[in-house]
Amino acid sequence: MSRAESSVIADVLAIVGPTAAGKTSAAITVAERIGAEIVSCDSLQLYRELDIGTAKPTADERARVPHHLVDILAPNESCSAARYAELADAAIAAIRARGRRVIVVGGSGLYFRALRFGLFAAPPRDEELRARLHDDERAQPGRLHERLRAVDGKAAARIAPADLVRLVRALEVYELTGVPLTEHHALHRPQERVHMDVLNLEPPFTTLDPRIAARVEAMLRGGLVDETRRVLARHGATPPLQSVGYAEVCALLAGELREDELATAIFRATRHYARRQRTWFKKEPGARRFDSADELTRAIDAACRP
Repeated sequence: MSRAESSVIADVLAIVGPTAAGKTSAAITVAERIGAEIVSCDSLQLYRELDIGTAKPTADERARVPHHLVDILAPNESCSAARYAELADAAIAAIRARGRRVIVVGGSGLYFRALRFGLFAAPPRDEELRARLHDDERAQPGRLHERLRAVDGKAAARIAPADLVRLVRALEVYELTGVPLTEHHALHRPQERVHMDVLNLEPPFTTLDPRIAARVEAMLRGGLVDETRRVLARHGATPPLQSVGYAEVCALLAGELREDELATAIFRATRHYARRQRTWFKKEPGARRFDSADELTRAIDAACRP
């Protein structure tokens, strides 16, 4: 497959890579050919009511191939990488029990790492500490990112200043253990807990940039602003609304961004996120890289031939 041909397809495939790379379409095509069901590995597609900004598979796509771990949480529910791994374990076991193959699809790197290799034994949540950190950020926006940069520069480099969920968790781990999150990850000796073939769909930015721009345009035309407004009205400023796309719309609704700046702001944030995803998945052990969905599906076809 890809650079090295294989005649065997594992029971669990993973199609990972940056946003807008075409993972969903490729996964559906492959699933139909090999008799598989899809397990989403997207930290936002877990949430109901957040449809447009998460680029969820459409109703028609879900009718073609069963999808799991989509629309299972309310927007105000919390989820962690560890909880995701538990949910994915159960979904994979149920699919295998039906005699079907599994395709794990998504671009949430930490969730994927938790599923494939597990995580270090992290300390539990400390609600009092979290409340204090949120208070500090409200009093002085940007303060948490500065604090993280001082104690764990590597983590700060990959966590956006607006990503309060990950900022708070990184600082929480440091406060509770005295050891930076990055060091915890470095000391963790991963052992593959779910064996899978990992296919990294990574188009060059000359291909990816127009796809990102088209996706942003389609989301805005499809009602992203109204969707964000509805979720805010029903649930308040929940953590999922701090993610790329929703965060920029929230800034618009708060009067912090002009309407004519919105599309560019979302494009830039999405491209930055895609760059971080590419960096993450380049380091995924044993992953095989593909420049296009067509190349990936051709490799699967070759592997399926007797």
